[in-house]
Amino acid sequence: MGLELLQASTSDALTITGISRRAFHSDVEVGSMEKSGPPGYMSVPFHTKMARSGHLYKLVDDGLIIGGAVLFPDNEKLNIGRIFIGPENHRKGYGAFMMQEIEALYPAVKEITLDTPIWNSRTNAFYKKLGYTEVKRDKDFVYFSKQQ
Repeated sequence: MGLELLQASTSDALTITGISRRAFHSDVEVGSMEKSGPPGYMSVPFHTKMARSGHLYKLVDDGLIIGGAVLFPDNEKLNIGRIFIGPENHRKGYGAFMMQEIEALYPAVKEITLDTPIWNSRTNAFYKKLGYTEVKRDKDFVYFSKQQ
């Protein structure tokens, strides 16, 4: 079976919510002032809604969910709303694998966009390493883009 990025179902929402909560709370190690995350990151109804609308994905390793992603395709553009991996699996190559799989899922997409908090040293370095270019920043976020 191995490592796979699959569309999540509503029955995955509870597990994915727990992983999301732990992943975003671990951001206190890389610059966050508090244990928080993006809107809905701790909400089972949010993840259920994302699954129902086809936007929620799960990263599965030998049948076990270890991460997730919320993706918003729009014609020739894809916005990566968020990706997350359980903190016990950080720095093992799972995030890079997930991003590679996300890019492969949408071959017709010409541009991929995402944003990440300015304070998050881990994600800012990660997206640059994967070839994403900073296109702008405001007081809270760095906005990245990658042409395909």
